[in-house]
Amino acid sequence: MTENEIGTIVIESALAVHRELGPGLLEMVYEVVLARELQDRGLKVERQVAVPIEYKGIRFTEGFRADIIVDGRVILELKSIERVTAAHKKQVQTYLRLTGCKLGYLLNFGEALMKSGITRCVNGLEE
Repeated sequence: MTENEIGTIVIESALAVHRELGPGLLEMVYEVVLARELQDRGLKVERQVAVPIEYKGIRFTEGFRADIIVDGRVILELKSIERVTAAHKKQVQTYLRLTGCKLGYLLNFGEALMKSGITRCVNGLEE
């Protein structure tokens, strides 16, 4: 399955979760439910994955935690906030660069309409 095929399932799943639960819950609630939805659709899901960083040749295990990594290739950063900022988008781009993943999504479940809360981020992904 390609990153784009995984991405399609991610979007469909996020829309289904938001349609069922609505906006305004804690991020952790959406994380748990979305992870289950993705698993039910046959994808491998890892939550709160520690991703190490390297600086000046030294590896630090305290890099960051990815909310969800799907099939080891697509990173999901979940929010439940009023408005996404440029800093949130940069965060996902940095995660992609540090992991070598090519596709990521910033999913803001705080939006009234989920389609307004989906930001697709790429890192060298061929369309």
